[in-house]
Amino acid sequence: MAKKTTKKAAAKATKKAAPKKTAPKVKAAPKATKKAAKPKAKRKPNPALLQKLTPSEALAAVVGAAPLPRSQALKKVWDYIKKYNLQDATNRRKINSDDKLKTLFGKASVGMLEIGGILAKHLK
Repeated sequence: MAKKTTKKAAAKATKKAAPKKTAPKVKAAPKATKKAAKPKAKRKPNPALLQKLTPSEALAAVVGAAPLPRSQALKKVWDYIKKYNLQDATNRRKINSDDKLKTLFGKASVGMLEIGGILAKHLK
């Protein structure tokens, strides 16, 4: 007599073994170099930027007549602008000139990025 197969037995017979899953390969950490890490040295400022320049008469009316670096001249011009509230109310990037700044800039209003170029002409 032939044996009758049940559904479970038939399913077991047809089922294939699942392939083994392997873990992904992990790369080895890079080897440490023999050289010791050098501490970063402080960045030295460019001496040309620290050079004291004499302001023109128009610029001296705003920042003073004493020689000063270009960065300090720009800072003092901005201090003057803020002290007298000369930034335009609607467009903060525009500077409205008063009498002293009008002689310095040569026009009634100037863009904030133009100030550096204008100061370069007034510092020698």
